Amino acid sequence: MDDTDSTRGPALFDSGSGTTAAPVYRYQGGVLHEASEDDWLAQEMPLALEYNGISHATVLATPCDLEDLALGFSLTEGIIRGPGDLHDLELVQTKQGLIAQITIANACLAELKQRRRTLAGRTGCGLCGLESLDDVQRTLPPVDAPVNKFTPAAIVRGLQNLKQRQPLHQQTGATHAAAWADRSGEILHLREDVGRHNALDKLIGVMKHRRSEQDTADGFVMISSRASFEMVQKAASVGIPVVVAVSAPTHYAVQTANALGVMLIGFARGPNFTVYSHPEYLSQT
Repeated sequence: MDDTDSTRGPALFDSGSGTTAAPVYRYQGGVLHEASEDDWLAQEMPLALEYNGISHATVLATPCDLEDLALGFSLTEGIIRGPGDLHDLELVQTKQGLIAQITIANACLAELKQRRRTLAGRTGCGLCGLESLDDVQRTLPPVDAPVNKFTPAAIVRGLQNLKQRQPLHQQTGATHAAAWADRSGEILHLREDVGRHNALDKLIGVMKHRRSEQDTADGFVMISSRASFEMVQKAASVGIPVVVAVSAPTHYAVQTANALGVMLIGFARGPNFTVYSHPEYLSQT
């Protein structure tokens, strides 16, 4: 099912569109070219995540597909073991922003209390507020190597369709995207957000939803940003074997990908890309 045009989200913010109009004045060559007109801006709002009434994290996010974000964040941060551990979710509007009131299984809550941390989320930052270095890198099992190799043609096909499937970016130029493609390169899911980590969490959330769970070993993720280590770690935490980034990876990301069995591809633009780890996952035809 193709749900890349989905606008699910809280109706209190432009029906979950993620954009808002604002007046602008355009100058060309230092001269006013057009008088006041409306331009589209990506929405960015504080979202506090509370688990069973306990405040855990605050991120800045685009207010659409927030149910996906809450589930994806809970999974990739290791707060829950699977979608079934998330029992309820309610989005509450306040003057300061939004609160996701999440109810999780008691066993998960007990473990969360033991390693509780406070995050002060910022756009583009996935590690703000960690209490110690031990919280940075989670202990994860390596991803299983794919049974069948991926083809370069599938990677290229996915990239060719990535940009045109980003409606918020086309309107505003201010959002990141994370997309899931099958082995042929067809994009099945796509999510956007001002934060690249949020976009990936939203994508993982929709893929892991109880009513539409996807086999994470049978496709690849494309991200419209650089590949940092935490993006690789999030993918590996749910068994995704391939991460394709439009921009560059960091050294830590490559180290993490090698250790966790993830094929990391960077500078993926048009028909060109660079493989940084586990090239054996890719066929030569």
